Amino acid sequence: MTLVLFAVGCGDDGQESSPVSKLDDPGPVHVHGLGVDPKDGALFIATHTGLFRAEKGQQESKRVADRYQDTMGFTVAGPNRFLGSGHPDFQKDPDLPPLLGLIKSEDAGQSWEPVSMLGEADFHVLESSGPRVYGFDSSGGRLMVSVDGGQHWIERATPEPLISLAMDPSDPGRVVIAGEGRLYLSLNGRGRWQALDGDPGLLAWPTSKRLYRVGGDGGVSVSRGAAKAWRQVGELGGQPAAFEAEGPNDLYAALHDGTVKRSTDGGKSWRVRSRP
Repeated sequence: MTLVLFAVGCGDDGQESSPVSKLDDPGPVHVHGLGVDPKDGALFIATHTGLFRAEKGQQESKRVADRYQDTMGFTVAGPNRFLGSGHPDFQKDPDLPPLLGLIKSEDAGQSWEPVSMLGEADFHVLESSGPRVYGFDSSGGRLMVSVDGGQHWIERATPEPLISLAMDPSDPGRVVIAGEGRLYLSLNGRGRWQALDGDPGLLAWPTSKRLYRVGGDGGVSVSRGAAKAWRQVGELGGQPAAFEAEGPNDLYAALHDGTVKRSTDGGKSWRVRSRP
């Protein structure tokens, strides 16, 4: 088995460094998450230095709300509705604790408000489907599951720390996780895991019969169903930092230099969607 290494955090102490000066804006650095707003098709890029928006049809991304919040976990939950986690912009929110827990935005990232676990969790992996939310809290090494939109949580055991998680879109209780060493399947999300063949990687599951994985070497593979057999379909052209699917063949991946690429043919070919 090939060991694939992914950078899943920004610091050793669970806290982020102070935001950079606005006079020295580095742009989107260290991408943590991607998502497309169904409201208008804009691409959102969650990074160590803030949330950025690239309008549909435009490569240039712009900082949202002049905010430098380190959005470690990020997922688009609906039109203009985002869920996130991470660390605050202390220049704007000096009274917030270092760990944001689960936060939400109802205005496409212009403002955020706490949902739960404020000061208690730092979700580096965050996925949602309807009221069900999965979050891997890197500060405590625990997988948390909610069935009421993140208001209340249940902790589930995992065989190893997570780098990625994907839900079966036809059954959100059925999930595949990528640990640091291998892949695992849970049929009910209750903490019983079946080891799967194949190397770990970043996962996206847009349809029940099409689960995607991008490895640390940039190779893109697809499996019919729950990671039972993988077939490589393309090459990203670099090591991935984030990966997301917006449809059966519509994939987005960020590289470590902040470039975001898009594939509209199921990972066979890629073109630049946004440049840092």
